[in-house]
Amino acid sequence: MVEVNNIAEALRAQAADRPDGIALIVPTGCDANGHWQDKRWTYRQLNDLSDRLAAGFQRHEIGPGTRVALMVPPSVEFFALFFALLKAGCVPVLIDPGIGLKPLKSCLGEAQPEVFIGVTRAQIARMVLGWARGHIKRFITVGPRPFALGIRYRDLLTENATAFRPPGGDDFDADTPAAILFTSGSTGIPKGVVYRHRHFAAQVRLVRDTYGIVAGEVDLPTFPPFALFDPALGMTTVIPKMDFTRPARANPEMLVSLIEQYAVTNLFGSPALMNTLSRHLEAHSAKLPTVRRVLSAGAPVSPAVVERMHPALAAVADIHTPYGATECLPVATIAGRELVGELSEGNRSGKGICVGHPLPANRVRVIRINDQSLARISDGVEVKPGEVGEICVAGPTVTDKYWQREAQTRLAKMHDEEGTIWHRMGDLGWMDDDGRLWYCGRKSERVTTSRGTLFTECVEGIANAARGVYRSALLGVGEAGQMTPILVIEPEPRQKAAPLIARVAQRLADHEQSSDIERIEVRKSLPVDIRHNAKIRRGELARAYRKRLG
Repeated sequence: MVEVNNIAEALRAQAADRPDGIALIVPTGCDANGHWQDKRWTYRQLNDLSDRLAAGFQRHEIGPGTRVALMVPPSVEFFALFFALLKAGCVPVLIDPGIGLKPLKSCLGEAQPEVFIGVTRAQIARMVLGWARGHIKRFITVGPRPFALGIRYRDLLTENATAFRPPGGDDFDADTPAAILFTSGSTGIPKGVVYRHRHFAAQVRLVRDTYGIVAGEVDLPTFPPFALFDPALGMTTVIPKMDFTRPARANPEMLVSLIEQYAVTNLFGSPALMNTLSRHLEAHSAKLPTVRRVLSAGAPVSPAVVERMHPALAAVADIHTPYGATECLPVATIAGRELVGELSEGNRSGKGICVGHPLPANRVRVIRINDQSLARISDGVEVKPGEVGEICVAGPTVTDKYWQREAQTRLAKMHDEEGTIWHRMGDLGWMDDDGRLWYCGRKSERVTTSRGTLFTECVEGIANAARGVYRSALLGVGEAGQMTPILVIEPEPRQKAAPLIARVAQRLADHEQSSDIERIEVRKSLPVDIRHNAKIRRGELARAYRKRLG
């Protein structure tokens, strides 16, 4: 496996070692027999294409340190442009297009990109809505150019890939900024996380070593950023035909057919997508014999989803649920076959969700809940095992700042006596006697009542175990310390509200921590984040109930 500081160099190394190995498969449609037609690129072809684009960037004086907004959906152009930008020393700015027009404009205003690369509709939106107006000096369109303005994608391509001259000096230093990745803002404002080259390299190493990924595997990533690691991991990427901003709506039949035809060994997706897929697999008693591992991240994964996935997987395969955040990933992980049984029953009895042991490369501390900034990790009081506190992490993938967000950086980052940066996850949890980490919910979403503090994942785990509940959301309405707790239920199909509420109320009453919750509501669907379709937007719900209750 290739060891590099700049993951773009991993693509070059793969092209040298495995020039005819397939790097990318883009299915284009099915024939009458259900067989997928596709377009393919070898490692040599993808590397040459990215070199030609990098040479084009240099020709247009788009060089080291230039911030470049990249708004191109998953495609060969997306992959080639991303690696070309890294090769040229540019800093790609990645923002989830489904984040919403207003937040998207705000993110671009903060990032202040000098170059905007996008498909035609993204360029039209940029012009009409004034994205990063006053900062963008060049724009490049993949597809027809609006009003024939700007640079065409094909204008970047040189005839000869050898025209590219890699930048030298400090442009590829491990501490040089490599990209700005914006958080989804599902529990707060979207923030640009500054990734340095060493962070990407460390993520590749941790994912490879933790899950035993080897060169030659085939990956079906339903979350595009994860696929950008595939060349460094030596995997073939199969791009599914789906709306990546709505993973919960992905066609499970399409996913299964791609897995079967291309002998997929690795599948990555959000918990919402895994819920859809696992229900389909269960309903059809379908098997996925080629799959070695399933990775699901981005939000807590329900034990029910894990349990539904197992019958479809071979005995040596498993579904893994890595825990982390845009600011540091992965932090901890647990295999599904370890999770089911006693640990999943822990979730159903109010202990939270077990996210497993921290990776050996990471250090995790749980400190007393504190909403103020802390300059040093020693300023926080570490709690005892079994006590809920705020999760803090130090390790090779921990990023050190947000772009143009000094106040948020101070709230999220601390140092220890050696100068190591610690990240405050904004998550609450506890460590058990076996050194496993349990996630109890977001700090900003805890419900503080006159009798104590309620944690979302703990209470919701109790409620979700009631028959007929798909998921639930714990909300707090009122002033901190005097909040009224409300539990909002999203039911499974064809459930009647009254008996469902009665079943949930009985479960809540049976557990001390939830026995004081008297208000239970049923809602057809709960609002969720755009990126993963799985994180419940509790703040949005709480504001709605606050208005309703006056």
